[in-house]
Amino acid sequence: MSNQKRPRKGPGGMGMGMGPMGGSTAKAKDFKGTMKKLIEHLRPYRFAMLLVVIFAIGSAAFSIIGPKILGNATTKIFEGLVSKVSQSGGGIDFTSIGRTLTILVGLYVTSSIFSFIQTFITSDIAQKVSYNLRKEISEKINRMPLKYFDQNTHGEVLSKVTNDVDAISQNLNQILSQMITSATTIIGVLIMMLSISVSMTVVSLLVLPISMVLISVVVKKSQKHFKNQQKYLGNANGHVEEMYSGHNIMKAFNGEEKAIAEFEELNDKLYNSAWKSQFLSGMMMPIMTFIGNLGYVVVAIMGGYLTIKNSIQVGDILSFTQYTRTFMQPIAQTAQIANVMQATAAAAERVFEFLEEEEESVDPVNFVSTEDIKGEVSFKNVNFGYNKEQTIINDFSINVKPGQKVAIVGPTGAGKTTIVKLLMRFYDINSGQILVDGHDIKDFKRNDLRKIFGMVLQDTWLFSGNIMENIRYGKLDASDEEVIKAAKLAHAHHFIKTQAGGYKMEINEEANNISQGQKQLLTIARAILADPKILILDEATSSVDTRTEVLIQKAMDNLMEGRTSFIIAHRLSTIREADVILVMKDGDIVEQGNHETLLKANGFYASLYNSQFENEDQAS
Repeated sequence: MSNQKRPRKGPGGMGMGMGPMGGSTAKAKDFKGTMKKLIEHLRPYRFAMLLVVIFAIGSAAFSIIGPKILGNATTKIFEGLVSKVSQSGGGIDFTSIGRTLTILVGLYVTSSIFSFIQTFITSDIAQKVSYNLRKEISEKINRMPLKYFDQNTHGEVLSKVTNDVDAISQNLNQILSQMITSATTIIGVLIMMLSISVSMTVVSLLVLPISMVLISVVVKKSQKHFKNQQKYLGNANGHVEEMYSGHNIMKAFNGEEKAIAEFEELNDKLYNSAWKSQFLSGMMMPIMTFIGNLGYVVVAIMGGYLTIKNSIQVGDILSFTQYTRTFMQPIAQTAQIANVMQATAAAAERVFEFLEEEEESVDPVNFVSTEDIKGEVSFKNVNFGYNKEQTIINDFSINVKPGQKVAIVGPTGAGKTTIVKLLMRFYDINSGQILVDGHDIKDFKRNDLRKIFGMVLQDTWLFSGNIMENIRYGKLDASDEEVIKAAKLAHAHHFIKTQAGGYKMEINEEANNISQGQKQLLTIARAILADPKILILDEATSSVDTRTEVLIQKAMDNLMEGRTSFIIAHRLSTIREADVILVMKDGDIVEQGNHETLLKANGFYASLYNSQFENEDQAS
């Protein structure tokens, strides 16, 4: 394998890093820029948002008129009682009050219907935005270079797809519904308050500067904690994902205590940032309620004074106090929305950072067709390093003719698998050229290039589904007969038929209900089904027993007939029949030739070959 350096170790090495997001971050790098990008994602729903505004205004308007009408009803009751006591009138006009209350009920019902429609539309918009973000992330993942996933934990990436997008969806729904309603309510209530009493309105508004100062302090303090909450949630997910996927190895090396200690450290950071952000966010309502109560007291005292002077009616005081309460509520909601927007920006910034990550280079417009590929492969003065500071493939050159079997051998870290990754364009070379049939591989579309290769790796990959579906992954339109034929060539048919359900047997999510060797047989069958022009076998038989290896080797010989094949092997006995053996050491080809020639040369290959059999003899 290559000696690429990764920022973390898996469970097998009992190490765990924080990933690229590891440092502490004070606040969102660009709040305005992030919100601007989020607004761009809302642009396609302009008409729906216009409807939201219309229904929000309607809902708020019908709701706002209510206290004024209720105040008029109160005034009539008060006047009726006064006239009854003073015997100067007919008492309370219940018929008029009944009509008033009927109108009031109708207004509140209409307001509720408008509010329901508004909520329905905002929920739809928020879910569509999150759907599109997930779709963009999914498409982005397929355009990302392999090095990104080598440098970031899987849990960190998953956290952006799930936690961050969910946060955006939930918060966006709240922002869209409350922001418009709050703004409409504030304006409407202010107009109604002014219509009742200008002087009382001015007095009640004096408390607003106090609330604005307190809110700004809370928002400023809370932002950094919202940002850290999302970051540490991603780090915790990354750790859990690694420990779960490598659970057996972690148990085998008694790494439970270390894994728990690392999780507790991450969990503590998540806890501290989460409770601080939630505590500061939760302070909004108590602060606004306290300030609202101050305003309420001032209004009550002044209203009583104006009533004594007969400057205002009793019902108007009731209406005004209700408006005072109603006025403070949307202001408190606006303050809460400001906090929610901070949390949304923190989550959205992480999503947009991922969407703006460097992608694989764009495919050429005038690309080369792969229809008549014969399989000639040439490396010309290739230099490559996973890090620019460290080159691991040095001036590598070779020409492989169509149909040749090329074996690549060498000690661990020599660069054997790296050669294959470069050939498939998982990584782009630093300098030099890689040619297929005389065409630079950069002149092919990536998808077309990879279609001409069939790979069987040491690390098997099967997905949750039945055996038939897993083999058919090599050729999605293959018939059942073609799948079975490929399985027979890979000598997998016999073991498949012995399983419960045969080809319809379900492989579980971890693919641990079949053996490692059986998994390898299925991946070989998948490669056979793909019928590629060029084969890449990276330790393809390392996980099977000797008898099965012999059978697979025969199947591989038939499969490789007439095809260019690259075989990476540690067991040198499996590559004796190769046309060319490349012996690599520290990124250089130190020897090349067939098996007999290299043994006679008595060089590095001979020492590798002899030491391997000496070790086998000692082991036996």
